[in-house]
Amino acid sequence: MDNRKIGIFDSGVGGLTVFSEIIKQLPNEEIIYIGDTKRFPYGSKSKESIIQISKQIVNYLVSQNVKLIVIACGTATSQALEELKQIYKVPIIGIIEPTILNCINNDTKNVGIIATKGTIRSGEWEKQIKQKNNNTYIISKETPLLAQMAEEGWTKNEVAKMAIKEYMKDFKDTKIEKIILGCTHYPLFEELIKQELGNNVEIINTGKQMAKYLKEYLNKNNMENTITNKENYSINLTDTECNFINVAEKLLNKSLKINKIEL
Repeated sequence: MDNRKIGIFDSGVGGLTVFSEIIKQLPNEEIIYIGDTKRFPYGSKSKESIIQISKQIVNYLVSQNVKLIVIACGTATSQALEELKQIYKVPIIGIIEPTILNCINNDTKNVGIIATKGTIRSGEWEKQIKQKNNNTYIISKETPLLAQMAEEGWTKNEVAKMAIKEYMKDFKDTKIEKIILGCTHYPLFEELIKQELGNNVEIINTGKQMAKYLKEYLNKNNMENTITNKENYSINLTDTECNFINVAEKLLNKSLKINKIEL
């Protein structure tokens, strides 16, 4: 057993879609969440910048003696995960592998992926899907506006509806079975995406897949927290002059205490 905390980080509020699923499935775990709102968005930054930023955040979480780190960000997972795993002893898990393990099989034929520019440019989703099933046909699309809209809380208004309608055109023309929300901000648009694509397309929420994977991982490696904790977590931002709190409180349906940290 391991009663130390789990570290989770993202560029902003998107990672809370992962955080919210983890606290549902692992209610005893203590969590430190970092939203790097000072340097949001990550999607347009270079790989070198993403790696450097990720190192700074991981260094902070390691200094807090976490037992495991979850990268709740598609961009940082696709561009920094492998390098981080070579540097640090603490287990670090990104959102791509758990999602593919749970959602791609030999019968999967047509898959759509939406993500930031950086994530799509990396080709990491496609690479790992092909390793699982080389016969899968993949349609990838950059949808850079969505993360910024999510940070502003524009997830159900007319602007959001128009953006989703435009972004989903390519997928409606092709009979995909599943669409992977490759950025953790995107589950905030899940309702609108479903309206556009219909009930026959399975929408893959990476947060749900990560929570399922993490629960199995902790059990397998004898790392569960044995102390009963209720809402024992801290949410930390690198910049509090943002709309994070408003969006986060609506997402989690509760008032939040936010800490500002320097990285």
